[in-house]
Amino acid sequence: MTLREHAVPHAALAEPSLPVRYLEDTATIAGVEIRKVLRDPTELLTRAIQPLLWLLVFGQVLARTRAIPTGSLSYLDFLAPGILAQSALFSAIFYGIAVIWERDLGVVHKLLVSPASRGALVTGKAIAGGLRALVQAIIVYLVSAALGVHLRLEPLAILGVIFTVVIGSALFATFSLVIACLVRTRERFMGIGQVMTMPLFFASSAVYPVALMPAWLQGVATANPLTYMVDLIRSLMVEGAASVHGPALDFAVLGGTLIGLLAIAARLYPRLAR
Repeated sequence: MTLREHAVPHAALAEPSLPVRYLEDTATIAGVEIRKVLRDPTELLTRAIQPLLWLLVFGQVLARTRAIPTGSLSYLDFLAPGILAQSALFSAIFYGIAVIWERDLGVVHKLLVSPASRGALVTGKAIAGGLRALVQAIIVYLVSAALGVHLRLEPLAILGVIFTVVIGSALFATFSLVIACLVRTRERFMGIGQVMTMPLFFASSAVYPVALMPAWLQGVATANPLTYMVDLIRSLMVEGAASVHGPALDFAVLGGTLIGLLAIAARLYPRLAR
């Protein structure tokens, strides 16, 4: 057998498979996005102010009034996971505006002509959007501990919260990317983002139980992914809290919604460059 005949199989072995290539491209895109944040972390710190105000002001006042029944949990115990989910939502829902800036700067065109698949591009951005929320999660945890929230500190519970925050934030970051691909202007995007945040937040179990809502709003809350994110975080984060829907259903809703949005975003992403 000649040297050339020997070389062909080795070359074939050196070529990564499609799944490996997908993971490598996804990790590269996510790494680039994370490095952007590390260069200027001011945005993350300023976005952490709003959830802190909710805990320190809103939570403290309603905890004293005892106006919202939360079962065996104190109101602060009930609220802290909801504010953690809120901080992830607010951080991720405006992620798409950065993609519009990239389009204006010509970055999107360069990414689209790269060997990376469209799926890897949007998945990498989604993961980066999920990891951005971890800074705020740490801050919310620290403030919750200072306020006396009964936190579960078992390693598996904390890892479960981290995973849920990343998945949930990636979901809303991808949703934001889909909106950016559809509207394609900063002004329209900001308007839609501002309109979406409050309904998503208040039509969930973040600040009060779903059972207290009118029937029509309960239907909206049932279709809201944030409801399942809050439910899962609460059961993992707070001692004595139980999942209303069950961890399996919470994970299934979050994971299934994320996969569906990633598929839509991958299809729409090339439109952003037009």
